[in-house]
Amino acid sequence: METMTIQVQEATEEKTLQSLESFLIEMEEVERALVDIEEGEVAITFDPTQISADQLTKRIQLEGYHVTDQ
Repeated sequence: METMTIQVQEATEEKTLQSLESFLIEMEEVERALVDIEEGEVAITFDPTQISADQLTKRIQLEGYHVTDQ
C-alpha cells in the first residue's frame, strides 16, 4: 500500500467532504481516505499495483473536484 496527500479545494466544505470520502472509499483501489477539513487535505492509502497516484488524481478531478497541490 502507498499513501499520498493532496490538497482538494472543496475539502473545506462539510457536505462536499462527505461525498468526497464516500467516492474514495467506494473505489476498489483505495484502502483508506482521511480528509482534514481545516487544511483541505486528503490522505489516501491505495494499492499502487492497481492504480497510480496520477491516475487516482485524475479520477478525483473527473468527479469534479479541484486538486490544488500534490
